[in-house]
Amino acid sequence: MQKLLGILVLIVLLNACKKVEEAPVEVNTEELEFNYQKMPEKVEINPEAAAIVADWQQFKDLNNSIDVLYKATNNEDLALAIDDLIEKEKKLEAGQYPELFDSFQVKSRQVVMRTFLYKAKTSIMENQPTTEPTIKVLEAYNSIRKQLNVIMNSQLDKKLILDET
Repeated sequence: MQKLLGILVLIVLLNACKKVEEAPVEVNTEELEFNYQKMPEKVEINPEAAAIVADWQQFKDLNNSIDVLYKATNNEDLALAIDDLIEKEKKLEAGQYPELFDSFQVKSRQVVMRTFLYKAKTSIMENQPTTEPTIKVLEAYNSIRKQLNVIMNSQLDKKLILDET
C-alpha cells in the first residue's frame, strides 16, 4: 500500500512539474498599422506670413519633412519621417527666427510638436498604435501655422500704445 501511495505521489509530482506551454499571444496588427487616411489637412499660411516664411530656411525644411510625413503609408515610412522631423525640429529650435515670429507663442507650440514627435517615435519603437500620435504631431504643426497667421493678422503698433503724449 505504501509502495502504491509512493508511486502515485511520484506520478502526481512529475505531472505537476511539466512545463506548460503558453499559447502565443496574438497581436492585432491591423490596430498597429499606420492609417494615413486619417491625417488632418495642412493649414494654409496667409500671403503676408508666407512671404516671411519663404526666407526662413529651417521652417521650410520642417515643412518639407511634414510633406514626407503625409506621404507615409506604413510604419516603416513613418519611422523614417518622424526621425527626419525630429532632426529638422532641432535645427528650427537652434536656428534664427524671423523677428516677427520670435515669440513665446510660436516657440511653445513648437515644444508641443516636439513632445508629440517623441511620443510618435516611442509608439513606433514599442509596436504601439501610431495613427493617433501622428495625428497629434500634425495638429501641433497646424497650430504653429495658425499662430503665424494670427501674428500677421493682429500686429499692433507698440509705439502708439506706449506713447503717452
